[in-house]
Amino acid sequence: MSKKESFVKGTLILAAAALVARVLGLVQRVPLEHLFDDIGNASFTQANNVYLLLLPLATAGIPSTLSKMVSERYALNRPHEAQQVYRAALIFAAIVGVLMSTILYIAAPYYAEHTKVPESTLAIRAIAPALLLFPCIAMMRGYFQGRNNMMAGGISQIVEQIARVSTAVLLAFILLRQGYSNTWMAAGASFGSVLGSIGAFGVMLYYAIKLRRSEEQVALYKTNEAKLPLLGIYKDIFKLSIPIVLSSITVPVVNFIDTSFIVPLLSGQIGMAEATQALAIFGSRAQSIAGIPPVLSIALSTSLIPIISAAYARRDEEHLKRQVTLAMRISILTGTPIVLALVVSAYSVNGLIFSSLDGSGIVAMLTLGTIFQITMMTTNSILLGMGKSRISMYYVMAGLLVKLGSNFLLSRAFGIYGIIAATALCFFIITYLNLRMLKTIVPFEIMGKRWGGFTVAVLASGGIGYGLNEAGVMLTHLMPARLAFLITCLVVGTAVVVIYLVLLIVLGVLSRQEVASYPRALQKLLKPLMKLQPERVRTNE
Repeated sequence: MSKKESFVKGTLILAAAALVARVLGLVQRVPLEHLFDDIGNASFTQANNVYLLLLPLATAGIPSTLSKMVSERYALNRPHEAQQVYRAALIFAAIVGVLMSTILYIAAPYYAEHTKVPESTLAIRAIAPALLLFPCIAMMRGYFQGRNNMMAGGISQIVEQIARVSTAVLLAFILLRQGYSNTWMAAGASFGSVLGSIGAFGVMLYYAIKLRRSEEQVALYKTNEAKLPLLGIYKDIFKLSIPIVLSSITVPVVNFIDTSFIVPLLSGQIGMAEATQALAIFGSRAQSIAGIPPVLSIALSTSLIPIISAAYARRDEEHLKRQVTLAMRISILTGTPIVLALVVSAYSVNGLIFSSLDGSGIVAMLTLGTIFQITMMTTNSILLGMGKSRISMYYVMAGLLVKLGSNFLLSRAFGIYGIIAATALCFFIITYLNLRMLKTIVPFEIMGKRWGGFTVAVLASGGIGYGLNEAGVMLTHLMPARLAFLITCLVVGTAVVVIYLVLLIVLGVLSRQEVASYPRALQKLLKPLMKLQPERVRTNE
């Protein structure tokens, strides 16, 4: 298999797993949003966002570092060193897992009181034990990614979500039937993450044993190889991982900032009850929907690091340039239509899957900003793969400072929408700084002269989609509302994607030469549409 095929295959495997996981996460949020009141939704949101912030901190950025170090050592034919680094990472994960879960359990009431949602204490404590196993799971996933085996991490992610979602909804429902309050129901739902961690760990353990047996059969390891000093390994790991963790936690930190500050910032303007409701809508609805578009970029970012690292270690500049260009084009071209479809149909999506139509504007605006999240994540990973983690860290810190300052300024004028605008501004600043640095390392163009055609495709498909959504909403007067919203979502989603894709081809944004570099399945899908491309566009390629 060629490097390009390996990269694309790895990305597709991770994208499929991430998409399934994200859909399952949304499937979980829908029944929970119906079961909970505002207090339950706010408590569950806070518990999840605190946990998602602490998880990368607990792993200290080592999974990405491990992926990079393992990939480089296998590229240089030093597998024995890769194994020693892997063992050191697992030891660290076991120790820090115990420490972080204990700290979270003890600190839960203090954080809950400070953010003015004291009811979230139980939910935060219920999710704390998940930190016992997840650091080890993350290390194992990082190792397998460094070996270009994306299947293990992908399957473990799906199993984790199935176990987490099913148990979270079941426990919340049982507690509701038993007459418990929303505070206890949110705790029961949060405990689903603990059971998800057990399922994920079982899958990774199976793949680790399977890999070990196959390598023993081919006598991959030499018993007489020198052992690396453990302290030396940790020194090398943390030299890379500390900047990496500060770069990779951007989204969890932003989510943590928002869920921590929404009630304190807005309660003085609109009242405590309304501020808590805004937090509930933001966490249970907007974050769930806005989490869908970045799915491919998450997979792309994860699979990029070992590929970029290996090319950088071999000084293969031409291959590096191709991978950077391909990654940026894939992230933008595939993320945009999903963002457009969800933004223009936000009212219908909200009405279809949630308990009321409140907060459609919040859903739409947060989802719109994810286009900058997508580009930020992709460029961050490229810089990490090139060993520029320290520079990436500085850019992330600059973006987060902008986020904090903008939160206070914009929330005064625009309320919750100002907080969301501050998030988009943060992602945009980091993307801009990343791209400026990348241009000095690798000369590349994302789309060059094709930006005009891309802009037309975006505006046309988005405008038509919005018109179709407005027309579809009128169907609520003729049939049951949820049925009308379902039909509208399907029509708008299909129309936006098809019109966008056709315009990309007709306007020459997608060239025949570029399509020829895609996987065979995509080539077969796009081949009939390529006939729509005018002859003058083909001759100008």
